[in-house]
Amino acid sequence: MQQNQPPTPPCKRNHSPSLLFQCSDLILTWLTPQELATVSLTCTALRAISTSITLRRSSDASRSLEPHPIPFHNSVDRHPYAFFTYTPSQIPPSSSRFPLRQSWGSGCSTQGPNSVGEIGVETLRLVDESGEGAAGCDCETCGEEEGGCPCSEFGGFDGVVSECGLGCGCGLDCGNRVSQRGIEVRLKIVKDRRKGWSLYADQFIPKGRFVCEYAGELLTTKEARLRQQVYDEFASGGNFSPALLVVREHLPSRKACLRYNIDATRVGNVARFINHSCDGGNLSTTLVRSSGALLPRLCFFASKDIREDEELTFSYGEVTLRSKGLKCFCGSSCCLGMLPAEQT
Repeated sequence: MQQNQPPTPPCKRNHSPSLLFQCSDLILTWLTPQELATVSLTCTALRAISTSITLRRSSDASRSLEPHPIPFHNSVDRHPYAFFTYTPSQIPPSSSRFPLRQSWGSGCSTQGPNSVGEIGVETLRLVDESGEGAAGCDCETCGEEEGGCPCSEFGGFDGVVSECGLGCGCGLDCGNRVSQRGIEVRLKIVKDRRKGWSLYADQFIPKGRFVCEYAGELLTTKEARLRQQVYDEFASGGNFSPALLVVREHLPSRKACLRYNIDATRVGNVARFINHSCDGGNLSTTLVRSSGALLPRLCFFASKDIREDEELTFSYGEVTLRSKGLKCFCGSSCCLGMLPAEQT
């Protein structure tokens, strides 16, 4: 027989309601979903505040750090959003002993697009400031100068696109900074019964348009291998989807490559919700290096015209059979039944 839950007690009115709301907006927005649920049981006023915070969280995964809000949509279960720390770019690794805290769900956000203001994490600036590597162009309008913008002629590694960087005189409206203005296309995160959270287009996206970069914690290979072992154990129990990506930048000789690891499992952006498709999907990956930067960024571009309400997918790579491999639910006609797995 189902028992009714005891009514939530009213808050003692020792303080004015406006003061309570102001204090809660400073404190409760830093709580995890579990902590917020516990607080909501203490009194009716805090329950109402907690509900408002939950609604605001589900309305924008990016915490106002992107040009447009990126909402969650879930008709599968009772979890209105996925909880993680948001960063629009690569950051140093965080300590698992001291989880990062980030305000999310405030009713008085003052952050603008790409502002890391009170994000609670330090944005990583991998830029060579020791000489010629930090030099940038002095174009007034890149692309219109005689001989072209020197940043676009960077003789770097194979297959890497070059953009203007911090040392350049041009601003963010420069045509050679298409991946540096945040996520300018409208996206949404939808819960799928088999795949879990998935990233969808919330507008038409033409072929070649920049969508987003893969942001997260930049790890050493040793740390990546240690984390992958932990993630494999969690994934074997179900209801856990790691987002650790291994990136390789090949030297022009093709005989060696630079490897780095981006982990968006705990800290990342909405690219962590992009699922695999065995047919290659509708996104292509491109390494983009800004002028003076030591490491490139992994960016996603539309490989074909993408319809509104279409899921965004790409190929994780070749399938490697593993005893702890995860099933693939891409649904394509060439589905191999298992997700690709990088041997970290």
